Amino acid sequence: MAHPSKLKPVEKVWMDGALVPFGAAQVHVLTHTLHYGLGAFEGIRSYKRADGRSAVFRLSEHIDRLFSSCHICTIDIPFSREQLIAGCLETLRANKMSEAYLRPIVFLGDGELGLGTLGNPVRTAIAVYEWGAYLGDEGLRKGIRAKISSFTRGGLNSTMSKGKICGQYVNSVLAKREVMRAGYSEAILLDDRGLVCEASGENIFIIERGRIKTPPLSSAILAGITRDAVITIARDLGFTVEETTFSRDELYTADEVFLCGTAAELTPVREIDDRQVGAGEAGPITRRLQDAFFEAAKGVVGHPQPSYPQWLTFVEGTATRPATSQPSATQGFPPAGT
Repeated sequence: MAHPSKLKPVEKVWMDGALVPFGAAQVHVLTHTLHYGLGAFEGIRSYKRADGRSAVFRLSEHIDRLFSSCHICTIDIPFSREQLIAGCLETLRANKMSEAYLRPIVFLGDGELGLGTLGNPVRTAIAVYEWGAYLGDEGLRKGIRAKISSFTRGGLNSTMSKGKICGQYVNSVLAKREVMRAGYSEAILLDDRGLVCEASGENIFIIERGRIKTPPLSSAILAGITRDAVITIARDLGFTVEETTFSRDELYTADEVFLCGTAAELTPVREIDDRQVGAGEAGPITRRLQDAFFEAAKGVVGHPQPSYPQWLTFVEGTATRPATSQPSATQGFPPAGT
């Protein structure tokens, strides 16, 4: 089985307002963000629904968060929200992809180096590619093994936790690599007080006696868009959802634990730190929420009406306005290959 994150080349990438061949979507080695990490990105999924139509899940919310992240980074995106939404749909269509992972990214280009430089061009790109279940198909069905990382999630005043900022993910990468080398699928990070924060790239939920808990936005967590969808779905199904802090040992004694995020979707956790969680498999509430989430994203055969239509942007038949800015590949140093 191929690794779910193994990338296959596609035809086109959206770069600075124009579609370019996949191999031409390059930047110079002295690109500022490559060195210092100041930039922002998003992860978005497009699903082929049960009725055969393709829809992007919560596209406008992801683009809104991209703008918020860039605002935190003091980066002005040289495109409007509408232009980036159009760019996402245009890139999907150009690659003839009905189901894909979308990666918009805004970063500082080349021309100057140094922490205080302000003259670098702002670059914007949108790539789409195939990406299966991030934590594996078996993980979605049966649950994964997780481990508490030795790395701590950055504090509220040391990292900008509500921004999806490129350089801040180094901590998550180190945590993920640490646990994978020890034979686990995912890392769970505590905050500087020892309270459960989030996984390396997902929000975390526990279920105790039918009540669902997840860390609050006042913690050093990303305000996950899938997290918000899960909370909405759970409350609509009649479950009590508490946004509250909880300790590491509450993970061990929970009836059910699951992670959620655009890449991971909704993945059960069956074991943490070599301790079985609940029955050691996806629990009944987790399974019910997972089914409802995929129904919202993918639909159900025989039920063409979406359960949450406000979360869907259909790829075909959606009027979009193309970006008007010109590609800036020639700004600063010449692009690789010239």
